[in-house]
Amino acid sequence: MLPYSTLQRKPRDSTKGKIDGRSQEIQRLIGRAMRAALDLNKLGERTVWVDCDVLQADGGTRTAAITGAYVALSLAVKKMIAEKKLADSPVLNAVAGVSVGIVGGRPLLDLCYTEDVDAAVDLNLVMNSAGEFIEVQGTGEEATFTEAQLADLLALGKAGIRELLAAQEKALAQD
Repeated sequence: MLPYSTLQRKPRDSTKGKIDGRSQEIQRLIGRAMRAALDLNKLGERTVWVDCDVLQADGGTRTAAITGAYVALSLAVKKMIAEKKLADSPVLNAVAGVSVGIVGGRPLLDLCYTEDVDAAVDLNLVMNSAGEFIEVQGTGEEATFTEAQLADLLALGKAGIRELLAAQEKALAQD
């Protein structure tokens, strides 16, 4: 998160000489999602760094970073193929993430900051284009939630991810 990306200033981790726990957790989440997108054997002994700077945040920053990171990763793979550094694409499936939650008793997709703060239930969902789950992070912030509410949140999140996957595909086709 860059300074001024949130409602209150968050100093860059580099100014403190170390990254904080939140940043580490987000890095691990993005890393898991990107590894799930790839056949690591086809990638070979390479390290791909994807730098996710959130320039403006209004909730759902980690899922937005995952969705954008997949586009960056795909572009990097295309470049490696064009430069003959890879014989064929190691990309298995597209990956996207979205936030969902229950606010005021209603399930909502892509919560903004104020909705996220008021959410009784907060859930981050990361999936691939094959419809498989990569990560489900959910918590009852202010309340418990039922299996039926969880099913509603998952259905809403899956619909949002389908939209994001289509937007990614469109963006990558323009390259």
